[in-house]
Amino acid sequence: MPALLKMHSLAVGALLAFGFAVRADDALNTLTDAEKAAGWKLLFDGKTTEGWRAYRGKEVGDNWHVEDGALLLKPGSGKRGGDIVTTDEYDNFEMTFEWKISPGGNSGVMYRVAETRGAPYETGVEYQILDNAKHADGKNPKTSAASAYALYAPAKDATQPVGEWNKSKIIVDGNHVEHWLNGEKVVEYDYGSDDWNKRIAASKFKDMKRFGKEPKGHIDLQDHGNEVAYRNIKLRPLKAKES
Repeated sequence: MPALLKMHSLAVGALLAFGFAVRADDALNTLTDAEKAAGWKLLFDGKTTEGWRAYRGKEVGDNWHVEDGALLLKPGSGKRGGDIVTTDEYDNFEMTFEWKISPGGNSGVMYRVAETRGAPYETGVEYQILDNAKHADGKNPKTSAASAYALYAPAKDATQPVGEWNKSKIIVDGNHVEHWLNGEKVVEYDYGSDDWNKRIAASKFKDMKRFGKEPKGHIDLQDHGNEVAYRNIKLRPLKAKES
């Protein structure tokens, strides 16, 4: 092989070994031109916690950090970061995000959360984030990953192995809600339907007067005391379907 061609091959090899990882990171937490045209917005810029604050607070909790392009909850020193919410509120939307949970870990993404109660789960439905294999909630399908927590079980366990990134989507369109996980629709329900009302009456939420009844609210990332990471958090407002 000619010396010049050999040097070129070595350079390409170095780029393959190191450069692709950098380019992949650069693509995180960004919008394509097509996404921008479709009305998508970033809820996390990959560098700061701008656009987020503590539930019923002003600042993001101490245990929330930005590391390697991810919004990371890293518990330590006996402190808790507390739930964080978007500064803006949303009614109808399509939201995509990636998450990675620690072994035995538990977290959640809640939507249409109001700050009128003591805890976010008193108003907002939770998209469960979980290590199904090692956390006790994984034994019950209704509290497993991607469930509408304690109400609707996912059609299947579509999670990646713990330590790998999962891709999720939540659609809230009027009263209709869908949970997606790694390309598969796993939960579907309708606020206020007969089925919804029966499940609420038989659940822990039966005495929470505003649970699932807010027409709009914040997006909430739950601090359940376990390490969890989020990235590529994007949202596209939807015009609700006519009733």
